Amino acid sequence: MSETTGRTPTTITAWLFDLDGVVTDTASIHGRAWKRLFDGYLERRAGGGAFEPLKLPEDYLAHIDGKPRYEGVRDFLASRGIELPLGSPDDPPGDDTVCALGNAKNDWFNEVLAKEGVPVFDKCVALIDRLRAHGHKTACVSSSKNCRPVLRTAGLFEHFDAIVDGTDLEREGMRGKPEPDTYVRAAEQVGATPAEAAVFEDALSGVEAGRRGEFGLVVGVDRGAGAEALRANGADRVVADAGDLIDDPLVTGTA
Repeated sequence: MSETTGRTPTTITAWLFDLDGVVTDTASIHGRAWKRLFDGYLERRAGGGAFEPLKLPEDYLAHIDGKPRYEGVRDFLASRGIELPLGSPDDPPGDDTVCALGNAKNDWFNEVLAKEGVPVFDKCVALIDRLRAHGHKTACVSSSKNCRPVLRTAGLFEHFDAIVDGTDLEREGMRGKPEPDTYVRAAEQVGATPAEAAVFEDALSGVEAGRRGEFGLVVGVDRGAGAEALRANGADRVVADAGDLIDDPLVTGTA
């Protein structure tokens, strides 16, 4: 664990966890689905000529990770100088709109989950169990509309007092990460102010959301973004796994 801002909160009552890459090991599945989507699209666009494939994890971390699905499509395409019309969430999977591409990616992601199941980070789950045993509130915060189904499949739905995901973001008109709206909403749902809440994030856009929301503690989980980048974007501490904090005084109530 690395202290980075000098902030030392004495009381945290609510613990807010991103899903992919923090609670579940689904970020790698997302990455595979994005690569399949964009490599196929770019190859078709090049008409059989040379094209630059999506690079994992670099392109995923820089342009897609932590963002709502259609924003990830738009931002990656923009990095390649490509602009498509947004279209409608009802667009069938295809190449004509941002939504059509995003829907194709979602179909592939769910196909892999159906075949392989949902891998979880056991140390993080152990931390959540300890937090709840000590009377803390927990919430899952994700830009993904797949959040609730993934949690149910993993048997983790009941581990959280509140869930705020991509469906809520769209319905309530919230802004996606790096804006703090979804984390602020989750804190409200468990009766905490941002100053009383901790954010766990592996995405640069997510730790930035924690910083912008002025949360009491922002923990960067380094799944490839890099400790330095996580700190630069707002992490107070950087850990290899959220579960590394299981014996922290803030968790056990001895701070």
